[in-house]
Amino acid sequence: MQLLLTVNGMAHEVEAQPTARLLDVLRDQLGLTGTKEGCAEGECGACTVIVDGRAVNSCVLLAVQARGKEILTVEGLAHDGELDLLQQKFVEYGAVQCGYCTPGMLMSAKALLMGNPVPSEQDIRIALAGNLCRCTGYSAIVAAVKAASGQEAVPLMELPGAADELAAEVTTDPETLAAACEVVQEGAGGPLGAPCDFAGPAPGSEPEGSE
Repeated sequence: MQLLLTVNGMAHEVEAQPTARLLDVLRDQLGLTGTKEGCAEGECGACTVIVDGRAVNSCVLLAVQARGKEILTVEGLAHDGELDLLQQKFVEYGAVQCGYCTPGMLMSAKALLMGNPVPSEQDIRIALAGNLCRCTGYSAIVAAVKAASGQEAVPLMELPGAADELAAEVTTDPETLAAACEVVQEGAGGPLGAPCDFAGPAPGSEPEGSE
């Protein structure tokens, strides 16, 4: 059957089966792969898009049900190469880790802000309750949404030092060096647990057999 769908402000005519999910049409026929499939049961929120101002799970919505409605996907948030304010705050507040849930989180949060420009933290948590994330712990996401609404929010804790200083500290830690030494010994066929010279050869010393 022929479907006329309005996605991100543009009209698209597609040929789809009556049982085709909106998720499949968006990804497979329109190439809008920002919308992800997670559970395929409407439980995880990875496939969330906005339809007529409401956040919906596109994995359980038939494409035919979206006819005549305004569909917004994560690709429609940015304009003229500029990220949406909500996307900017997700970056600033470290609200992204593996990124798989992020499109759905953004769309649920965007739908909330469209209807409630200054939500409370409870409002935000309720709006995101249908979006699961295994990585971030949610706090940074809630802070990012709050900041996008113009409210004061607490960002993630900053790293206690410059990146190069932290790297030097890690690579001189005895436990880290011991673990690295075991890897090297195993690769060289040597016995594990043998003494390791972390400091390398003493200044002025020469390897055995050298002249």
